[in-house]
Amino acid sequence: MSRPRFLADEDLRSSIIRAVRQRAPKLEFVTVIDAYLSSAPDEEVLEFAWQHELLVVSHDVNTMKAFAAKRVANGRGLRGLFLAPQRSAIRLVAESLVLIWEASEFEEWRDRIVYLPL
Repeated sequence: MSRPRFLADEDLRSSIIRAVRQRAPKLEFVTVIDAYLSSAPDEEVLEFAWQHELLVVSHDVNTMKAFAAKRVANGRGLRGLFLAPQRSAIRLVAESLVLIWEASEFEEWRDRIVYLPL
């Protein structure tokens, strides 16, 4: 069992990433820019997350959700997807991610699509 590690989709506000890192400096939060995936299609982002055991965090509640659901339906699997609508409060989303990191195991989120804040 291991702690969750996160991948921020390109559209995730950087203020959320900063807020998470301030609250939990040891939490691993990779961005698509860090992973050289800028402008990559959602399918590629999800595949990268699968291969590197990262949970994806995105504001894209439409297409990212659709591609993730398709992966699960096709048996390809999903490490986990957290969707935060654009209107969500930064503090609440950040606190939810820190809580997930502190109180759960990475494996618990397999094939799950979850809306934030919790």
